[in-house]
Amino acid sequence: MHGTRWKAKLDRNARPTPEERCYFRGMKPLILLPAVSLALLMFSCGDGKADAVKRMAEVADSLKAANTIDLAEHHLPLVVHVPVGMPPASVVWKDEAGKLSVKAGDHFALEIHEAPADMQRLKDDLDRDLLQKNTILEETPDLLIYRSEFPDDSTLVFFHFHQFVNTAGRSFIIDDEDNGDAFTREDVQRMAKSVQAKEPA
Repeated sequence: MHGTRWKAKLDRNARPTPEERCYFRGMKPLILLPAVSLALLMFSCGDGKADAVKRMAEVADSLKAANTIDLAEHHLPLVVHVPVGMPPASVVWKDEAGKLSVKAGDHFALEIHEAPADMQRLKDDLDRDLLQKNTILEETPDLLIYRSEFPDDSTLVFFHFHQFVNTAGRSFIIDDEDNGDAFTREDVQRMAKSVQAKEPA
C-alpha cells in the first residue's frame, strides 16, 4: 500500500485513488497543528511591546524624579517639577525679599514666598497699574495668568502668572521672577504647573 502511494506521488500523470485522497486530506490537520501551536507560542511570548512600554514608563518616572526639587530643606512643604530638558536648576534664598528663587535656564524662573492668598487684591493692583495695560488670560481661584504691555510700544509684551498653594496650614504665593527676561505664555503655563504641595510621607 505504501508503495502504491509513493508511486502515485512520483507519477505526475497518475490520479490518486479515493483511498489516497483520504490519506492526504487526513495529513492537512497534522501539518496545520504544529503551525498553529507555533503561532500561539509566539503570540504568548509577545513581541516585547509590553516590556518596552513598561521600560518607557520607568524611564519617565526616573526623569520626573530626577527633575523634582524637594523644598523641605528650605522649610517649605512644596516640590518643584522642573520640565524635562531644562538646564540644572538653582535654588537661592533671597533674604532681603524673603523669597525663594528657583531658576533653570532662560525660560524657567519663579519665586516663592509665604503670604495670605488674596486674588481680588492682586486683580485690583493690576487694574490700578498706570504704566502697563494688563489683560487677564486665564483665571481660576488659585491661578492668574495675564499679559502686560506698554500702550506706547506694542512690541513690549510680557506674560506673568500668580499662583496660590495652601498646604499644611500655610499659604504660599508663586509667581514668575522679575529678572528682566521676557517669558512666553507657554513659559508661564509650564511654571504655573510646576509647583505642588508635597505629599505626606
